[in-house]
Amino acid sequence: MRVTKRQHISTGTKWEPIVGYSRAVRVGSVVHVSGTTATDSNGKIVGVGDPYQQAVQILKNIESALVRAGATLKDVVRTRIYVVNMDDWEKIGRAHGEYFKDVRPATSMVEVRRLISPEILVEIEAEAIIGE
Repeated sequence: MRVTKRQHISTGTKWEPIVGYSRAVRVGSVVHVSGTTATDSNGKIVGVGDPYQQAVQILKNIESALVRAGATLKDVVRTRIYVVNMDDWEKIGRAHGEYFKDVRPATSMVEVRRLISPEILVEIEAEAIIGE
C-alpha cells in the first residue's frame, strides 16, 4: 500500500484549530483550498458591502494558499462560489473571470441563506491539480 504525503497549509487564524481545518491540504499533486472569505492578513473583512471587492480579496487569498502548496491559479480545475445574494452574480463572476479567464475551471455558484458573518457576501473554495 502506497502512502501519499499530506501537507497542511495554515494561515494561523484562531479558527483553524477550533474548527479543525486547514486553509488548504495537498495530497500528492492535488490541492484542496477550503472555503475562503475576504479577510486581510489581520483577519479583518475587506470590501464590506462590495461583493466584487470581496471576491477579489478571496481570490488573492486562494492564490496565496495555492502558492504555499506549490501550485498556481493555472492549476485550478474547480471552484465553488457561495453567495448570499444571487443578484450579485455578475460582480462576483467578473472578479472570478479576471483571475480565471484563461484557466476556465469548472465552477458552481450557489446562493446560500447566510455565511459565517453578516458582512461576508461571498465565499469561494478551489481545487487544483499540479501539472507534471
